[in-house]
Amino acid sequence: MARTLVGTVASDKGDKTIIVSIHTRKTHPLYKKQYSVTNRIMAHDEKNEAKLGDRVEIVECRPLSARKRFKLNKVVETARILHVEPEPVVEKPAKEEVEAEAKETK
Repeated sequence: MARTLVGTVASDKGDKTIIVSIHTRKTHPLYKKQYSVTNRIMAHDEKNEAKLGDRVEIVECRPLSARKRFKLNKVVETARILHVEPEPVVEKPAKEEVEAEAKETK
């Protein structure tokens, strides 16, 4: 039976390839302290439909390349992208202009 994993797309820069980040919490066997582990898995995305930040489900398949062993099953949730207004750019006058103004005022 093929494994099915759910994670967040960490990168979609490759063509037909996404990198999925899977976060899990484990408990240390001796000290009983919980810690988090992050695995980054390369997956095949045939239609380039997954974008950065999307929550996706990937399923295990035959080896597709040297490091790709999973393929995209479905996009569970799309990323919420917030539009941030860029700050206005204030240009400083050139040094020559400031010196020219100083000479004119004398």
